Amino acid sequence: MELSKKQSLASWVLQVVVAVILLQTLFFKFTGAVESVYIFSTLGAEPWGRIGSGVIELIASVFLLLPRTVTLGALLALGTISGALFAHLTRLGIALTAVGDRGELFALAVVVFVASLGILLLRRRQIPIIGEHLFGRSA
Repeated sequence: MELSKKQSLASWVLQVVVAVILLQTLFFKFTGAVESVYIFSTLGAEPWGRIGSGVIELIASVFLLLPRTVTLGALLALGTISGALFAHLTRLGIALTAVGDRGELFALAVVVFVASLGILLLRRRQIPIIGEHLFGRSA
């Protein structure tokens, strides 16, 4: 499916937003920053959960910036960030006051979730395996 110019531009803006947010968090995950260690220790997944999620987020970021793999990157980002949001809502809380976060990490996770969902909606026919079957082929 070919996107219109407006759809293509909207998708690229969302792709860059998601990739930048995910890439900037990698420094904290891979260097063992206090915030990241606190989060994954609280979840009982330190260090492997921190490193593993960082690797997945790195792959998602690269995929989001490569035209042939955009939808796969958005799916990876959406899945990963869904886990982060679930953790915030069930175990961590929205604000991580113990490490000086006033809800910024939660807000960034919401932005990544919404933007990834937006990418997938714009490119729904390009979603691997199910896209054309669920949404039909474009003219």
